Amino acid sequence: MGLALGLVLLAALGGYVSGRSSAPLLPPASSSVVVVRQTPAVVMALRDLARLESAEAHIERVVDLKDRQSRLFGLVQAEDAILLVAAGTVVAGVDLSKLAPDAVVVDPQSRHATVTLPPAEILSASLDGDRTFVHTRSTDVLAKRKEGLETEARREAEKSLREAALESGLLGRAERNARATVESLVRSLGFDSVTVQTGAR
Repeated sequence: MGLALGLVLLAALGGYVSGRSSAPLLPPASSSVVVVRQTPAVVMALRDLARLESAEAHIERVVDLKDRQSRLFGLVQAEDAILLVAAGTVVAGVDLSKLAPDAVVVDPQSRHATVTLPPAEILSASLDGDRTFVHTRSTDVLAKRKEGLETEARREAEKSLREAALESGLLGRAERNARATVESLVRSLGFDSVTVQTGAR
């Protein structure tokens, strides 16, 4: 019984020593490992955000649309008209899927990253169905009622919302917010300093 126990202990000790000898050597506690993140990884991390919505505007517009019709051999001008009160939201931001392969330049020595973003753009413009309504609709006696006039008015309203957003400087605000967001993200990847700029439109 004592001999069997001794053989078991000897086998266990041998396995332990063998495992220790085959295990990879660990670096000393005082050593350090520097990990440099490659530029493509940063670009992929940014592209994962896809469209970065960084600013929005709520706008109201009035669209007065008329369909002028000629009747009685041009002797009479008749109208089918609509007055649409439109309210909607315009969202602007940066489409990060458009990042160029060289959009991120990294300096490993100073751990500084320079990021060039695509220019900001209008990502969406949509009407608010609850606050958009037909104020008046009038059709002259000799005019033919155009069934698609309201659809045209809504299309014009969306176009008008985009134009109003551009005039209000929404793209500039979107670019500033996008730069701040991307700078924060890239810093979280381990860079000490980050410069974020926007490419030309």
